[in-house]
Amino acid sequence: MSGPIPPAVVIPRSPADVTPRWVESVLATDVRSVDVTAIGTGQTGATYRLAVQYATDQPSLPGTFAIKLSSQDDAVRERVALGYRSEYAFYTEVADVVRVPIPRHFHCEISSDGGDFVLVLADMAPAVQGDQIAGCGAEEARLAVRALAGLHGPTWCDPRWPAFEGLVMSAATEDAMRGLGEVAVLAAQMTLDRLGSRMTAEDCDTITEAMSLVGPWLTGTQDRFALMHGDYRLDNLLYTPDRRHVTVVDWQTLGVGLPARDLAYFTGTSLAPELRAVVEHDLVAAYFAELSGYGVGDYGLDTCWEDYRVGMVQVPFLSVLGCAFSVSTERGDDMMLVMMQRGCQAIRELGSLDAVRAL
Repeated sequence: MSGPIPPAVVIPRSPADVTPRWVESVLATDVRSVDVTAIGTGQTGATYRLAVQYATDQPSLPGTFAIKLSSQDDAVRERVALGYRSEYAFYTEVADVVRVPIPRHFHCEISSDGGDFVLVLADMAPAVQGDQIAGCGAEEARLAVRALAGLHGPTWCDPRWPAFEGLVMSAATEDAMRGLGEVAVLAAQMTLDRLGSRMTAEDCDTITEAMSLVGPWLTGTQDRFALMHGDYRLDNLLYTPDRRHVTVVDWQTLGVGLPARDLAYFTGTSLAPELRAVVEHDLVAAYFAELSGYGVGDYGLDTCWEDYRVGMVQVPFLSVLGCAFSVSTERGDDMMLVMMQRGCQAIRELGSLDAVRAL
């Protein structure tokens, strides 16, 4: 004779914990069965597709979900706990404020130490992830930059966000910004030690010079700020098969800073240099037009373009930090090389470092 059914865990630690009883507790409806299958690579978290059979018809609930858990590797889990806190903060406190297209979210919970995390989202299939190495076309880029304005516009220069506890990418004081500049210089050297032999001398020089300017780059643009995605690139975007709609995911790097850093990081990492040079003025104009629809005042297109030039330093900045402090993988290294090559060329063509010096 079987004993009593154990209570459902509050936060699943592994897919085995995603039981019918746990799903019932989250969706507040009777569940007959669940099927959990892995999707994605799971470098900082573990993502699964959750298929649910309900005990009765549930027209308001989907049959499949995407469920994100903390990493199944304890070392990774501890290292990225701050990122889990960021994603939890976004879905529980930011998602209803902004207008950036995101998946519908059904449940989000985190432990007090940030190590255990669960997020239940609508399954966006058949939408597909962008390809960071291959890059994207002009229309896909236009969708992405217009969507980005839905994050920046509603949070533009709002004083509550710099002190928001869910931030990861933030340096609130000038001392902190200078300290981050010192870290960037160190990270650049570590990155070049690891990948410099596969890069051109010109790109190595651009990275070294750009990272030497991170301190003034951060301190010189404080009068314009908004919430930032922090890692706004193709790998974190889902496109419908007809490429008419985009959805933004992975909010583990939420920050506050010059909004055009997100914009430049996207174009600088996601477009082949030849295409970027042709379409970037139009993309900045499309972003600006969308931003203006949120009532952003005292901000002109010319200033937006100058912010874009300055913001391009975000490409090597995030790339060297990611490269220096992450585990090396073949695809990861290839991706970082492509992103840095594209970004360094953009920095040179736009005169971004001269723009930083002029701040």
